[in-house]
Amino acid sequence: MKPVLYTYFRSSCAWRVRIALALKGIDYDQVAVNLIKNGGEQYQEQFKMKNPMGQVPLLVIDGVSFSQSLAIIQYLDETRGGPHLLPSEPKQRAMVRMIAEIIASGIQPLQNLETIMRIDEKPREAWVQHFISKGFKAVEKMLQDTAGRYCIGDQVTMADLCLVPQAHNANRYKVDLTPFPIICRVVRNLEELDAFKAAHWACQPDTPAELRQT
Repeated sequence: MKPVLYTYFRSSCAWRVRIALALKGIDYDQVAVNLIKNGGEQYQEQFKMKNPMGQVPLLVIDGVSFSQSLAIIQYLDETRGGPHLLPSEPKQRAMVRMIAEIIASGIQPLQNLETIMRIDEKPREAWVQHFISKGFKAVEKMLQDTAGRYCIGDQVTMADLCLVPQAHNANRYKVDLTPFPIICRVVRNLEELDAFKAAHWACQPDTPAELRQT
């Protein structure tokens, strides 16, 4: 049976996993979980039986349901062929995980839909801009020492899978990216890769027609 990814086109967490699946050359089916429709399909009992956290992504593979994007990516890296998304050298591997965690734990949860919907509408954009900028300052500083063509030298890693979706969120919320030239350069390089193009939110099966790009 093909793996099944429960996803939402604009979820940055699901986007990371789509990139990993594309890089690994894994054929899979998608099930769309609309995070907005009817109060959020992720909260419906039918989905929460699959993932009690009520979040995407959820990947059903090898007879097991995995949630949490970084856990999924690392599982794919450990069990599937294709390019390695974590370097073999321990220090570089730790740096990949540091960048990924800054984004996945230090930025994204503070600007995801569930969080910002609990904030009054007027200060939402400023809230999001603050936390993305704070995290990007840390990432930019790290990239001064680690970046080549991508976050860690010239090898695509899990850090890159986290960075591209977060950069798009930054643009969506009108974050000034001028102070982050290395991030911008790395993202441009990554966006040239076929796997990143295929995983882009604007070309997914559940992307609304008015937002779809080819």
